[in-house]
Amino acid sequence: MMQIIDIKQIVSLVKASKILWTEHVAIRLRERNIKRADLIHCVCNGKIIEQYPTDTPYPSCLILGFTQNNEPLHVVVGLNVNVICSIITVYHPDKNRWEHAFSKRKDG
Repeated sequence: MMQIIDIKQIVSLVKASKILWTEHVAIRLRERNIKRADLIHCVCNGKIIEQYPTDTPYPSCLILGFTQNNEPLHVVVGLNVNVICSIITVYHPDKNRWEHAFSKRKDG
């Protein structure tokens, strides 16, 4: 059965500090000069724009949100239901690859 992730599940886990910070995201935060606080703000106030139900070891999704300075961020989060959310990666969406609102990939 494919699991569809609800943003409320993720926000609840994040607010409870049930977060696994992957080594990959730690590197990307440093490389891209993104603060953890901005990532958390993005997740807690964002929306899911893509679902990846067959990802392993847990289903994951792509969240679009904004930093406290209103800069767009994309965050990929894996979800082990009601146990922990795994922050996989974070990046500033590329306007050449995403539509104006950064919620839909451009064709081609």
